[in-house]
Amino acid sequence: MRLFFIATMAILMAALPAYAKEQVFTAQPNGQITFVMPSGNIGCIYTPEGGTDVYEPVDGGPEINCDRIAPTYVNITLGPKGPAVLTKNPGEQGCCGGDNVFAYGNTTTLGRFTCSSSDAGLICETRDKKHGLCLSRTRTLHY
Repeated sequence: MRLFFIATMAILMAALPAYAKEQVFTAQPNGQITFVMPSGNIGCIYTPEGGTDVYEPVDGGPEINCDRIAPTYVNITLGPKGPAVLTKNPGEQGCCGGDNVFAYGNTTTLGRFTCSSSDAGLICETRDKKHGLCLSRTRTLHY
């Protein structure tokens, strides 16, 4: 089933560039970028390489950290090396709000990562597409 999902998402991702619009987010003064999906159910924070004055990602970054609220609260962190890490019931539940809405049908490039937004969910991957995360109301996938 997991292979079917990855294959399906790969086919969808291949079709996206022809229709997708690049969405550019402005970084906060500390270099981080936050965005939320239109549903309000998924929100992410991008931290650039080197981190911030108060937060340094594992391996020095960059990093994308995403939360999903429902049906269960989960967190997935994608770093520069290795597969994304899923944390079920992380205990903190500050997600998901903000002014940066990642419109369905758009893509964005955040440092070494590319993310795509659709009404089926969020996909963020490393440039080489070896590692990534997929989040939706019905699925969590980290690779």
